Amino acid sequence: MRPIYTVLPLLLACGLAWSQTAPAAAAPNATVQPDSPGKVQPRVEHIHVEDAGASIDEVRVGGATQSITVQPKGGMPAYQVAPKTGERSWKVLGF
Repeated sequence: MRPIYTVLPLLLACGLAWSQTAPAAAAPNATVQPDSPGKVQPRVEHIHVEDAGASIDEVRVGGATQSITVQPKGGMPAYQVAPKTGERSWKVLGF
């Protein structure tokens, strides 16, 4: 009979801990738009970096990179860099 008095409070404490709900946390890179109450929109960032050799434009949505465009100096054509793989692609015949 003694082990049940030891286990019963532990089971009760575990049951109370499991029944509690965690507080809802908003995404760190999200903002609430005033025109849509309760709807969370991801933050869009346009980052421009320029040095002596190239100009780089990056677009991030919710902290994740969506596109990278590199414009080298000296008349070279611009190219895109795939954010996940790092592959470069040029637009050959732009109309």
